[in-house]
Amino acid sequence: MNPPLQSTVIRPMTPADLDRVLAIAASLPTAPQWPRSAYQAALDPEAAPRRIALVAEAAGLVEGFIVASLLPPQAELELIAVAAAAQRRGLARWLFQVLAAELRAAQLTEVILEVRAGNQPALDFYQRMGWLVSGRRTRYYQNPEEDAILMRFEL
Repeated sequence: MNPPLQSTVIRPMTPADLDRVLAIAASLPTAPQWPRSAYQAALDPEAAPRRIALVAEAAGLVEGFIVASLLPPQAELELIAVAAAAQRRGLARWLFQVLAAELRAAQLTEVILEVRAGNQPALDFYQRMGWLVSGRRTRYYQNPEEDAILMRFEL
């Protein structure tokens, strides 16, 4: 797996990353707006379910992140976000590839997610990556009310 940029590394998220992670999420209208406490819980190795949280960093600046919960034999991709200035360079794809490798190493067999039905860029991204639509939850999201598309990815 080659990084989108030579100086980019993917590493585990740490508490020191949270200000930048929150800023990235806040800057993206389609990103989940988790409170700081949710990210702190994702970093807790004793929390249940266990989570994997990774960041993509270039020149000391976090440019994207991904969080998944482990629910053996599945994982749930809870969120993936890339700062607007770093988009369209393959960073989200690389974040997911690194996550998928960690999930395979943990002997998980499938990743699931849900995405707003109206979030066509995300749906296109997931389908290009090989995700399959597995269902729909009517009126799952609020503000605005919208269906959720359920997807799955075989590891």
